[in-house]
Amino acid sequence: MSEAETEYQHPLMATYWKQLNSGFPRVKEVFEDTMAEALAALSREGLSAYLDAASFLGRMGRGDEPILAFLEEWPSVAKALGEEALVPVMQAVHAMHKSPNGKAIAPFIQTLAPVARRLHSLEQLQHYLDIALDLMARTTGSIHGHHTTFPSPGLPEFYRQAPFLFSQLSMAGVRNWVEYGIRNYRNHPERQAEYFALKSADSRAVMQRERHGVLFADVERKLDLYLRGLWQEAAQLVPYSTAFDELRKPMPYYDKLGMRVPDVFDSREGVQGIDRYRAVLAHMVGHRRWTTQIIADNYSPLQRMCVEFFEDCRIETLLCREYPGLKSIFLALHPQPREDACDPETMSCLRHRLTLLSRALLDENHGYRNPAILEFVARFHEIMAPSASERRESSTREIADLALAFSARTRRQSDQFAKVYFDDTVIDYRDDNRHLWQYIEDSDDEDYFDDPDKKQKKEAEVQSLPPRHYPEWDYHSQTYRPDWVSLYEHLHPKGNAAEIDRLLQKNDALAKRLKRILDLLKPQDKVRIRYQEEGSELDLDVAIRSLIDFKGGATPDPRINMSHKTSGRNIAVSLVLDLSESLNEKVAGSEQTILELSQEAVSLLAWAIERLGDPFAISGFYSNTRHDVRFLHIKGYSEGFTDEVKARLAAMEAGWSTRMGAAMRHAAHYLEARPADKKLLLILTDGQPADVDVQDEKLLIEDARRAVRELDQKGIFSYCINLDPKADEYVGEIFGRQYTVVDNIQRLPEKLPELFMALTK
Repeated sequence: MSEAETEYQHPLMATYWKQLNSGFPRVKEVFEDTMAEALAALSREGLSAYLDAASFLGRMGRGDEPILAFLEEWPSVAKALGEEALVPVMQAVHAMHKSPNGKAIAPFIQTLAPVARRLHSLEQLQHYLDIALDLMARTTGSIHGHHTTFPSPGLPEFYRQAPFLFSQLSMAGVRNWVEYGIRNYRNHPERQAEYFALKSADSRAVMQRERHGVLFADVERKLDLYLRGLWQEAAQLVPYSTAFDELRKPMPYYDKLGMRVPDVFDSREGVQGIDRYRAVLAHMVGHRRWTTQIIADNYSPLQRMCVEFFEDCRIETLLCREYPGLKSIFLALHPQPREDACDPETMSCLRHRLTLLSRALLDENHGYRNPAILEFVARFHEIMAPSASERRESSTREIADLALAFSARTRRQSDQFAKVYFDDTVIDYRDDNRHLWQYIEDSDDEDYFDDPDKKQKKEAEVQSLPPRHYPEWDYHSQTYRPDWVSLYEHLHPKGNAAEIDRLLQKNDALAKRLKRILDLLKPQDKVRIRYQEEGSELDLDVAIRSLIDFKGGATPDPRINMSHKTSGRNIAVSLVLDLSESLNEKVAGSEQTILELSQEAVSLLAWAIERLGDPFAISGFYSNTRHDVRFLHIKGYSEGFTDEVKARLAAMEAGWSTRMGAAMRHAAHYLEARPADKKLLLILTDGQPADVDVQDEKLLIEDARRAVRELDQKGIFSYCINLDPKADEYVGEIFGRQYTVVDNIQRLPEKLPELFMALTK
């Protein structure tokens, strides 16, 4: 029996490990967890290609960082861009491996997932790779005449900064920023590295110059909610870049794969970028809802153009009936050409004529006098406003017939000229209408139909949640390392619930004392508010006094009513326990370990919060390098303090290290979603943040401090209860004044509930 087969009981897992063929110990530690995400995200062919690519990365001689990063990141990249993205990615890796730029492979892979989530499409990824490989080709070996020795100083830094760059710039902006760096610092290695690391003033100035408009990645969620909320549509949104199409700018369109929109929109004509996105999506939704396909084979190109313009106006008229506010956006973005701007004797004026008509169909105050345009505007509105008795909407077929009539009535010989008038004729919020036409010759094409096999979902072969990737703050560079930490969450295993009941019984006297405090903290149902001019009922005392004043000739008090308000606690609490190895140490002067005392304290706290009725969650964490942070759910917000929760609490064990920042960010991920006025994150720990793969002690302290600031910006109040007598040396750096050091650990069961009540009273 092979080593892989003895290592993994599941035969498939043993096969996958054999295919990976890696000897790195750190890879073996996280292999099963990374495979869980891969099995859930990849097809059979994609899984094989994934393992082959990882195997190659492990054999390159670059250590375990590239293969670890790839195993963790690729399933997320495949979800964002599709499995076919592996081919160009590995081509880029091979290109770097064959050049002196092998050290750039690790940062390239480490930042690939966050970049992919910003780019959204394979086309955008290819543009990104083209920019990077162009940078590599033009800056490698060009320093002081050396052509084979020097790697590109800027390439690794560019990869490290790529997630941030794409959060600030469009693809065109990134390309221009890179081009400036190559052109000005190609022969200056130190300044080139500073430029691409965004450390030089010149670099930041160029980036600011290239920043403009609203990036699709920044408003994607809002646009998705807009589609779902207003239009009941759930289409995939896919951005495209206009940076690499100089001759023919791409237009929005939709197909069975989703809605394609630009990666950036500038404000224009008083319309914000996000509203331009909304106009584009509304127009496409209208086509999806009301347009029916037409056989295109018997139409000439000019006739098809006429039909498209008329159908676009029909759709926008129907959209404005449903949401009248869209009309002002459409009219602001729609060009308004002068009627005499095009000379039909010298160029084709078909686009100009159709744009005039389109404006006139949407704008009753268009001011045009062309008799043909006025006639067809009237005929269009007649079709769009059928009599009430007919109870029907206009159809694509009717509008197409009207468009053909307009084409026949207004046709000129010059419409065939090669020189076309384009000024003020581009309506950029409209799609390219590819959905409108059906070609008979395509109907027998087998690829025209969806392959049902592709829609089948593969069951996961390993039951486990995929990892969540969190950034980590690097105080040296004052930037985030994107997707640096892999966090795996599990439901805590169960033990014996009776052990927790015994702990509560042991602290019965303390519980009775706490109960008296809890009764004072419990919310009252209603509180009376007196002296109201308007209220729900009459306040008799004040009313009688006012009547006496009135009878005595004095001005009566008009505030004779009273109302009531509910006086309740609206608090959500997350208690996060540090389960690192140091909790196994015994408390000085006691036979109990810190872990056992923590169990007592948490049990009493859970009992107290349960009596108050506050929703709360309990979780624990430990870490074994940035690749393996474990987050264990002990109690969820919707669970009561039941025997099942007590059983998990009784099974608490301690081990490994304390990567606090990632655990706080993950706990905040759930706490942020709670509908509460006050959100409290309590961290119970016995030492400073640390991990075995971090040599700089200050690094994880600064990351935890940054996490506290992030939580504060989200409206989450974080508070630390620290059991380390030396905690004053570092805990203030992280939490400011939001901490308590418990010097006498034996008093923890008493102190922890009291601290909670003091924080929430």
